[in-house]
Amino acid sequence: MPDRDAGSRSAGAPGPAPGLRVLVPAGLRFLRRRRRTVAAVAGWSAVEALQTFLLGHALARAVDRGFLADRPGVGLAWLAVAAVGVAVGAFGTLRVYGAVARLTEDLRDTLVRRVVTGALEHAAARARAEGPAAVSRLTHQVEIARDGFAGLVMVTRSFVVTAAAALLGLLTLAPPLLLVVLPPLAAGLAVFGWSLRPLSRCQRDFLAADEALAAGLGAVVDGLRDVVACGGERRAGDAVRARVDAEAAAAAALARWGTTRDVAVGIGGRLPVPALLLAAPWLLAHGVTAGALVGALAYLTQALLPALQSLVFGLGGTGARLTVVAGRLYAAGPPRASDGRDEDGDGAARAAAGDAAGPARPAGAATAPGAPAGDRRRPAAGVVLELRRVSFRYGPRSDAVIRGLDLVVRDGEHLAVVGPSGIGKSTLASLAAGLVAPGGGEVRRAGRPVLLPQEAYVFGGSLRDNLAYLCPSPVRDAELHYSVHAVGATALVAGLGGLDALLRPADLSAGERQLLALARAHLAPPRLALLDEATCHLDPAAEAVAEQAFARRPGGTLVVVAHRVASAARADRVLVLDGRSALEGTHDELLERSAFYRELTGAGDAAAALRPVPTRPAT
Repeated sequence: MPDRDAGSRSAGAPGPAPGLRVLVPAGLRFLRRRRRTVAAVAGWSAVEALQTFLLGHALARAVDRGFLADRPGVGLAWLAVAAVGVAVGAFGTLRVYGAVARLTEDLRDTLVRRVVTGALEHAAARARAEGPAAVSRLTHQVEIARDGFAGLVMVTRSFVVTAAAALLGLLTLAPPLLLVVLPPLAAGLAVFGWSLRPLSRCQRDFLAADEALAAGLGAVVDGLRDVVACGGERRAGDAVRARVDAEAAAAAALARWGTTRDVAVGIGGRLPVPALLLAAPWLLAHGVTAGALVGALAYLTQALLPALQSLVFGLGGTGARLTVVAGRLYAAGPPRASDGRDEDGDGAARAAAGDAAGPARPAGAATAPGAPAGDRRRPAAGVVLELRRVSFRYGPRSDAVIRGLDLVVRDGEHLAVVGPSGIGKSTLASLAAGLVAPGGGEVRRAGRPVLLPQEAYVFGGSLRDNLAYLCPSPVRDAELHYSVHAVGATALVAGLGGLDALLRPADLSAGERQLLALARAHLAPPRLALLDEATCHLDPAAEAVAEQAFARRPGGTLVVVAHRVASAARADRVLVLDGRSALEGTHDELLERSAFYRELTGAGDAAAALRPVPTRPAT
């Protein structure tokens, strides 16, 4: 049962994404704080618009005053004016890109800070459930927002300045031209505006399905040993398949509504061209020149149509995604000041542990500043570990992972801790080892414990040095061989070349590293051994040998974060964490008293370990 975090599985994504009524004011505040950059975008856009305005007028003058008047030199001169306009517009466009890039990177930095801060404050204690969605927001969705914002600014700005320049050009060429061009253009924009709401809704549904798929797949992968151990492969596969189907259905709906963009472009951008050609006799009869018709066609085909096409496909696709994604990122929570604590969940505890079998730390040395004074007091005689009303959370605004837990582990006892993935078992082991300080209550220990997490640490050097690493004084070979034999590592040590063999950690498998770390911990003096999935890479028979070796140590006490049912069955006592309460008893007692334990161990519903953890943390 992997417990790489401490969080509740019930945690989800942030609340409902705010609508445009929230996002628009937030966007305006963002732009107001960058007035100079916005002014630069507007100014260089005006320069860019000059090429559009000159295009139609230069062509009209070239036709009417040059080529039709049998003055090719004048016509060529006006075409040269159009070319100069293109060069000036290109320079303006280049400067616009630089200003928009500054806005875009500022937005990206703002969103990243918001997502990271929100993930740390709202989901540190629920990292496994929130983690996949938070990762999706930090990577995929922030990049969507960044690219979408840049594209939205560029296409919207381009359409506004191009349409304004083209319509002004048509008006100054011949006002009757607007009577032909404006109605279909307005109709196309109306169709596009009507489709924006359902497009945004479909985009929102698609992103929600994408997050749900990421969260569901992450839960199955993280709990893969639970799935296999409980025979839940089919149920897990069905759950993932259902989320894949939901995302496919959302993508299909989005594609269907996306066809309205083609309709809008056809009406607003392409229809005016044949309309203008059909109306040419009437226009010529009302004083519109041939050159003005050529200029109008240039405005339509070279300016309005490309600008409308970019607007519709940019705003309808990227813009809809931006609205939805920005809303979800905004809902991740406003940036707040952190209390400075490492909120990386289980990773903080493991970093403090120095990997699997780093030096065992005295409880007082590992206690964080400001920890309750009771953490350094010893338990009653015959008790190795005692937790009194212990609570713990990973941040001041996060949910409690452990809440009001009472636990007593007596000398020589073998305790197994079980529960679904992500319920807080590794956090409990870190509290017991003194690697993290409780937020409330007391943790009392009789001497320093040794904690073995899942990632077994083996350093380059002799095998002898690796095994004796936790021992304060020289160790005799007989003691080394005894511990090696006790945990079932005799064949491994012989295969490596004996106690004086030099180790290369990269040459060892995960299971071999775990066996060596187990032998090291078995040899170490601490009476209390905490195995936090320290045998997960061993087969069941090897796991049983190792656990029995620790249970038989003279004066030894063992607490195991169990990931197999057999490990719980071998223990003297079992502690069950289900997200609402903590239940203790022997394996047989719990099978009779607890339906949850029966389901968890496969005596009931074989796939119970895959069920979401209830919303309340362990108590």
